[in-house]
Amino acid sequence: MTVSSASVSLKETPRRRVKRRLTISEVLCAIVIGIAAILAIAGPALAPHDPDAVDLANANVGTTLAGFHPLGFDAEGRDLLSRVLAGARTSMVGPLIVVLIAVSLGSLVAVAAAWVGGWLDMTAGAVLDVIFAFPGLLLAVLATAVFGPGLTAAAMALVIAYVPYVARVLRASALRERSRDYVAALEVQGQPALAICLRHILPNMFRVIVAEATILFGWAMLDLAAISFLGLGVQPPAADWGVMVSEGEVGVLQGYPGESLAAGIAIVLVVVAFNVAGERLATRASEGNR
Repeated sequence: MTVSSASVSLKETPRRRVKRRLTISEVLCAIVIGIAAILAIAGPALAPHDPDAVDLANANVGTTLAGFHPLGFDAEGRDLLSRVLAGARTSMVGPLIVVLIAVSLGSLVAVAAAWVGGWLDMTAGAVLDVIFAFPGLLLAVLATAVFGPGLTAAAMALVIAYVPYVARVLRASALRERSRDYVAALEVQGQPALAICLRHILPNMFRVIVAEATILFGWAMLDLAAISFLGLGVQPPAADWGVMVSEGEVGVLQGYPGESLAAGIAIVLVVVAFNVAGERLATRASEGNR
């Protein structure tokens, strides 16, 4: 190889630059997700002040270093930083519960439909298509109208709405695993169908399941925040990012956007981080199955 050709090969190609940017984005997403997870666990303990303490003398006061209030106060004089930190728990735990239940049910439906096939696959597909017709947000609104406002009814409604999405995506992966040679070999050996599904097919689908769960978390967080914004989810005065965006709406019109802005930025950062991470995981899972 000549010196000129070696220098050309060492140059950074556009493809390498894209890969480097993607790697940086993955690191940033991991950092955001890690911080969000820490705040979901220890956010209330990290809050420097009582997030529910009202002091009308400080209503809509901006950033002040006296007493450490870097984000200022809301319309009721509550410390915004403390409310953002404390609100991380409900804002993260709700979507987590939705994702765990929806992914578990969707995985079972996908594997069962792929394994049995025939009438079960057709019936499951028909039922899932009917549920597809109802948006998750609409189901959550109907559930809270029937059972009353609160996180539980909204979360269960979103679980019902998300199961078809999970099952539809994972069914293709389950069918691919069902047709593998190792499954036929295990059947010849007399292994029970349930053991094959639980010990082999589901573990081999793990990367796809994790990717789908990561993407679904962003959806769930956004939908639950919207439900709380409408006043049908987490109820005030509890610290929750969706509630904070709703309560800060009046302040935005009056020229005090701090509360809505702080909670809105937190929601956007976490949702984008989970969506980007999920898309990267899904891409790598699909490349690994080729």
